[in-house]
Amino acid sequence: MTADTTERQRGNGRGNERTVVVGIAVGAGLALATRYLAKRAQRNAPAGMVDWARVEQIAAARLAAAPGALSAAHLHSADADYARAMTTAIPLLEQHLGQPLPGVVERYEVVDRAGWARANIVTFESLIGRLEARVLASTGDRGVGGGLARAANRFITTQQLGFLLGYLGQRVLGQYDIALLSAEATPGKLLFVEENIRQTAATLGVPASDFRTWIVLHEATHAFEFEANTWIRPYVRDRLEQQLEGVLDQARDLQAGGLGAFIERLREARDNPLAAFLTPEQRRLFDETQRVMSLLEGFSDWVMDEVGAQVLPNVGLIRDRFEARRSQRRGALDRLVARLTGLDLKLEQYRRGERFVAGVAAAGGREAINALWSGPSALPSEQELADPEAWVRRVLPSSALPPTALPSGSSSAPPMQDTNGSSGSTNGFDTPDN
Repeated sequence: MTADTTERQRGNGRGNERTVVVGIAVGAGLALATRYLAKRAQRNAPAGMVDWARVEQIAAARLAAAPGALSAAHLHSADADYARAMTTAIPLLEQHLGQPLPGVVERYEVVDRAGWARANIVTFESLIGRLEARVLASTGDRGVGGGLARAANRFITTQQLGFLLGYLGQRVLGQYDIALLSAEATPGKLLFVEENIRQTAATLGVPASDFRTWIVLHEATHAFEFEANTWIRPYVRDRLEQQLEGVLDQARDLQAGGLGAFIERLREARDNPLAAFLTPEQRRLFDETQRVMSLLEGFSDWVMDEVGAQVLPNVGLIRDRFEARRSQRRGALDRLVARLTGLDLKLEQYRRGERFVAGVAAAGGREAINALWSGPSALPSEQELADPEAWVRRVLPSSALPPTALPSGSSSAPPMQDTNGSSGSTNGFDTPDN
């Protein structure tokens, strides 16, 4: 070994030492910077789980870029048509249902897609607000990591809700809008999303005026269902509140079980990914809620055609074309969103609910239709939804399928009678065009 070699080794050693020192210094600097940023994130992390102003911005931007957007002038050019539809349809509904619908004629609004999104942000904010305090209390102040986690969760949740409202806002036609979880039984308002209604009517090749009347009949029937049957609102509200109570405990269980447990639940609930997040008790509550929603949606669909036949000579054509469009194959994104959000369940609610109500009318007549709203005990079971005659035999054992059953499209039978008093409401959006 030469002197030059020894010197080079010493130089390399000193170089390695310098590299280590520099690495330590850089690492320490990064650690300090990360700690500083984390502390800053912790201090600046907003208290809420969602940035609602940003949700509205995301949704509004997506909806503004959607085809069929209307100026304010074009939007309100349909106001007179809706006023005519309301004043025509509501008296016919009152006569057919045997119940007054006080104030419904005045309780409606024609909105654009962004207006629908704003109305539903209020609903989402109320819903998430019930969970927010408990979520934040359960996470607590967990140091600098907690601040970063809260900021990240807020960002992700905000983006997801903005996307969801922007997606749904292009599809919803009408809605009976009310705060279901509110303690006050305040009547709801009918919302009509004119941009989507006008675009859908053009796609179906039916007169926009007739299509508006058809949608008015559907949404106004929801007003009857929830305002003339006092048991529906507390029934659905109680089940939603119980499910919300279990959300946090279930989330903790999934966290404790790790990714493997979550994947196993997804496998078990492959037909309904939402069920992967539910305990057996929550699934029972979910199923009960789904059955009552199937009845509500199916009844509204049935009535809109029964009463629609009195004012719309082409109601059969509208229904046929509308159902054909519903059944069209959807794109991959639409199928994914529908599966993850439960929209595919809502579409099935319409179909099986209408089949059930039509079957009840055919098997049990007006008496059976009246009995649909007699109380929670009259709600159909899962098996009865597929077998309306079994429901009639259970609820009306003395009638035993009377010969006075209503033929489809009949409008001459006596009106339905109230069995539950008046007032009541619920919340949710209505998407005939799924």
